[in-house]
Amino acid sequence: MNRALLRLLEDRNAELRARGISCRVTGVASRRLGWIANPAGIDGTVLTRERLTAEDFPPDWRTSTNVRQWLAAAHADILFEATSLNVENGQPAVDHLRAALEHGAHAITANKGPVVHQYRELRDLAGARGKRFLFESTVLDGIPIFSLFGENLPLIHLHGFRGILNSTTNVILGAMEDGLSFEAALGRAQEIGVAETDARHDTDGWDAAVKVTALAVVLMGETLRPADVEREGIARLTGDDVRAARAAGTPYKLVCSARRTEGGVVAKVAPERVPWSDPLAWVAGTSSVVYFETDIFPGLCITEVNPGLYATAYGMLADFIRAVERPTNELPAKRTS
Repeated sequence: MNRALLRLLEDRNAELRARGISCRVTGVASRRLGWIANPAGIDGTVLTRERLTAEDFPPDWRTSTNVRQWLAAAHADILFEATSLNVENGQPAVDHLRAALEHGAHAITANKGPVVHQYRELRDLAGARGKRFLFESTVLDGIPIFSLFGENLPLIHLHGFRGILNSTTNVILGAMEDGLSFEAALGRAQEIGVAETDARHDTDGWDAAVKVTALAVVLMGETLRPADVEREGIARLTGDDVRAARAAGTPYKLVCSARRTEGGVVAKVAPERVPWSDPLAWVAGTSSVVYFETDIFPGLCITEVNPGLYATAYGMLADFIRAVERPTNELPAKRTS
């Protein structure tokens, strides 16, 4: 994803300049590379190499030993954070984003963990520093869900939402409908690069639960944790179960939902048999969909059809443009119904 973002920045360079935006990469960090920084800029053709090592950079670019030293050495104005999801506490991404904001940089992440665990802290810190904490790529890749509500639907009251937010399970269920067992369908998803080697975050429903939590925390103003989401994955389903459900006109989908009640938000992730009359039944492959119920728009739908390689990277690019064109972080009011 990071290489895709670099290629997208290069591909859109002329259009960025037309908007008065110029940029250069001054730092890169990963477990393999360590902390690489050069405020004069790092050649993008080097960064997109497939087998990049720390030795590809001069020794004086490798003197930082932690994120704060690295941000200072890179003279960073923007941090793009894309570490792996930690369901339990959102680390180390939370510390990376906090350090960036305290350094005086805008903080942009594709990691859902900081949003579900420390959204309010990071949002408030960004506002206090006159910077932005943005995370459009965390749910439905680069589709503008958070900015849609935060910037384009002021004073809307969100009652709830329902959708398909995990593409891996959607691919697996589709393969099971085609005749494969759960294990063989998972193997197919891994072969085509949709599922990780350890896909339990997807198949056990954790990825979907984290996305539900992110939407509820940010858009509904709720205090919710992934563990608060009623969660059931798809691993218990057999091929016979899935094929019988489809033959009956009610295919299985891993449905994500949250709804405001008098006692608070009730959130759930579970496989459901969805009739063909429900648009969720027609969402196939790596596509996703979410239906929002608001006081003004009873059924506001966003659908993403089989996103490509650059979809998540585009979300980070769009956040970058939002940050530099309108740098002051706006703190959305809590939405109530």
